[in-house]
Amino acid sequence: MTTPDHAAETPAESTGVAAQDWDRASADPQYRAAVVDLLGALAYGELAAFERLAEDAKLAPTLADKAALAKMASAEFHHFERLRDRLAAIGAEPTESMQPFVAALDGFHRQTAPSDWLEGLVKAYVGDSIASDFYREVAARLDRDTRALVLAVLDDTGHAGFAIEKVRAAIDADPRVGGRLALWARRLMGEALSQSQRVVAERDALSTMLVGGGADGFDLAEVGRMFSRITEAHTKRMAALGLAA
Repeated sequence: MTTPDHAAETPAESTGVAAQDWDRASADPQYRAAVVDLLGALAYGELAAFERLAEDAKLAPTLADKAALAKMASAEFHHFERLRDRLAAIGAEPTESMQPFVAALDGFHRQTAPSDWLEGLVKAYVGDSIASDFYREVAARLDRDTRALVLAVLDDTGHAGFAIEKVRAAIDADPRVGGRLALWARRLMGEALSQSQRVVAERDALSTMLVGGGADGFDLAEVGRMFSRITEAHTKRMAALGLAA
């Protein structure tokens, strides 16, 4: 997953759950269930990212591009392994933890299948970054141990700079490409936000944590501000690609 500039990676002042370690925070069964859901969603997201990058490598125009994407795919799989191992370490079955999120994530990827190499690059940069922003917002309310893991697996695998370079070069070579990719990125934005909201709405523990069920949960107004911040970050990414938001 790509990593944008983001100010909300950790709380300004850690209080409540955010100031605790996993052993203490997980004494609350609802919090533990929310973390298992979160790690399950992330794990399947990383596994899907690995598969997509491997597929995108087949569309790469040069051997160097193919090798670059293969390296990124390998990094995504390593992130998946870390999440899978963490789920097992806290007593959750990894496959069962991922299963509730398969339909939503697979549906998103079916609806946003790229038609060419450039659309694939934009999807990985824009679409995955929106998901990463969302998970970073949630991470700010997690215990120290879980927060550290989540932020680590959201580290940029190198795709951001790679996508920006390739997309800008394509637009320079043919400015008409910019309009098509801008429309594609707007579609990705809408689909990614809808998918994030669906994932949360369908999992009681996650939604309760987000809307204020715990000491560090967001209230509904904060949820609105969270999605505003995600939208602002998307606008900055579009500018980096040389596209209109």
